[in-house]
Amino acid sequence: MNAFSRLALAATIAVGGFAAQTQATAAPTAAAAVASQYVAAADGTPLYVKDWGPRNGPVVVFSHGWPLNADSWESQMQFLAERGYRVVAHDRRGHGRSGQPWAGNTMDQYADDLGTVLTTLDIKRATLVGFSTGGGEVARYIGRHGTARVAKVVLVGAVTPMLGASPTHPDGVPEAVFDSLRKASLDNRAQLYKDIAGGPFFGFNRPGAKVSSGQADSFYVQGMQAGSKATYDSIEAFFHSDFREDLKKVNVPTLVIHGADDQIVPIATTGRATAKLVKGARLIEYADGPHGITDTHKDRLNQDLLDFVSK
Repeated sequence: MNAFSRLALAATIAVGGFAAQTQATAAPTAAAAVASQYVAAADGTPLYVKDWGPRNGPVVVFSHGWPLNADSWESQMQFLAERGYRVVAHDRRGHGRSGQPWAGNTMDQYADDLGTVLTTLDIKRATLVGFSTGGGEVARYIGRHGTARVAKVVLVGAVTPMLGASPTHPDGVPEAVFDSLRKASLDNRAQLYKDIAGGPFFGFNRPGAKVSSGQADSFYVQGMQAGSKATYDSIEAFFHSDFREDLKKVNVPTLVIHGADDQIVPIATTGRATAKLVKGARLIEYADGPHGITDTHKDRLNQDLLDFVSK
């Protein structure tokens, strides 16, 4: 049974009680509606896709961070869709409403899955926007597939060019952080997500911070929708992947946006370094911005995105 058959079966079961009392055509219609929200990756993994706004509008495609899903972009997607843009975002494999395969939770596969979304929807001249891990996904997509379907790139709080320290990247985040994240993910990942969301992600641990329990809860809920194996493997993918060669292949207008007070993905070795590696890239720093600027600074980010994609 292929991915779409499984989706159709699931939809039929979900509406079973109702479908049994209606005409025979009702269940297939419901199943088709569910299946239309998914595309199948090369290995058959179903990838959930949001596709909002006018179909003939300029296209902006969003890639989300760890351990979130496409819902983390809802403010930016609604803002741009209301202004005539077609906005697309998928839940990364293992996250959100997508399938949870045991294997394939790697940056190369994430990039290929993004490619599947673009080709399946026949998207051309898109602006690719990647946040955190999603920024790495966008860079690796270009490294593996080029820019034939890409008009512009935006990297927001991205893990590029490399997050973790290595012999050739000594200023990266220490390996001890990687070890602690993986251990916490195995010991009690629910508490890990609460601690990240309630502290450094949104900058709620800073003196005088205006804490939003709603924002923290949203991060937690999205994290717990993801699979434990996928989120565990993804720590390796976003921490150790080296995107320096990928960034050298970016040959389209590029905007780098990063919070100067990012405690998760430090700007000194990521955002600023990325802007130097991509020819002609423009860097915008949010002076008091934490990692989660898609929420904490959404109005400014929305306008910066609109200004960039509209030119």
